[in-house]
Amino acid sequence: MKDDALNDAGEQPDAGGKVAQFDLITSRHFASWLAGQGVSLSFSTYQANKIFFLGLNADGEVSVNERSIDRPMGMAVRDKSLHVASKWQIWRFENALNAGQAADGFDAVYVPKASHVTGDIDCHEMDVDGNGRLIFVNTFFNCLSYLSRDYSFNPVWRPPFVSEYAPEDRCHLNGLAIHDGEPAYVTAISKSDMADGWRDKRKNGGVVIDVRTNEIICEGLSMPHSPRMHGNTLWVQESGTGYLGRVDVKTKTFEPVILCPGYLRGMTIVGNFAVAGLSKAREGSSFGDLALQKNLEERDTDLRCGLVIIDLTSGNILHWVRIEGVIEELFGVAAFPGVMNPRAVGFKSDEIERTISLPPQLDEDAIRSTRD
Repeated sequence: MKDDALNDAGEQPDAGGKVAQFDLITSRHFASWLAGQGVSLSFSTYQANKIFFLGLNADGEVSVNERSIDRPMGMAVRDKSLHVASKWQIWRFENALNAGQAADGFDAVYVPKASHVTGDIDCHEMDVDGNGRLIFVNTFFNCLSYLSRDYSFNPVWRPPFVSEYAPEDRCHLNGLAIHDGEPAYVTAISKSDMADGWRDKRKNGGVVIDVRTNEIICEGLSMPHSPRMHGNTLWVQESGTGYLGRVDVKTKTFEPVILCPGYLRGMTIVGNFAVAGLSKAREGSSFGDLALQKNLEERDTDLRCGLVIIDLTSGNILHWVRIEGVIEELFGVAAFPGVMNPRAVGFKSDEIERTISLPPQLDEDAIRSTRD
């Protein structure tokens, strides 16, 4: 690893079958931060149909692994499970290794175990509640949903200003925060009750809603995303301005803390740090005409794609990951506590056919004898 950079080029086939290049570059002490926190990271990019894993190899250098999933977005990690939302289904991966085990230098190997077909509901963020149930933001139907055995999803809550469960993406519900084991806060781009009405309110129509009381606790935001609780403090990304900030629930105000060099989306809390995703803005898209571009120009800074690690006490960016090349947009960000070098089994090779995970009570000698 060179000073200030990990020049680990990835290869991503483009639509024509050719191989395009991208570079993943890290700040000087990013690897030390991973080691000190005892954590590895993952992020999704629906633009490239990939999920990436960032960890440390046996030499303490940053390790990058990726897998292809059709339009991956929200991600959730709980114990040995990794949940990933894709274009029309939600995947559940399980770590096939037990504590202390390793396989080819990896201390976690996530194997796909189940998929729930939701249809294309534009599933955004997700998390696991205190009862171990996966709850997700069903953006197309403007609601929070649980998985259902018999149906595409089980809707359990919608914003008070949305009059019905309709497949119209009216307010662009997008972010979810769990607190004390239950859904606590969500973000939406607007209070619209009209199909696709949120696009007209991107500059200052955003809201944060308390799911438990149906109260709007903050409004007038520009494209809020990824609410997260840290202790008793609610952190929210105001993506349209580029600021990560705190929401004062009592005064119903947003306090900007740190301007970040990209379109904020996706975040996880690791100890006292926020790991936030950055994307580049697209011309002619829903990112246009926002204050973000002007705010960065005033700092003589360009939009970038990658991750930033923010100290939530000082509000400073301590470490970063930059992605340069064909990948310009990220969505979900997740952390794996106690896992230093993860990877996942993919769908496009025969590895998934040869990967069999067994319950620990089975006798290994008997299993071995059946293979001889």
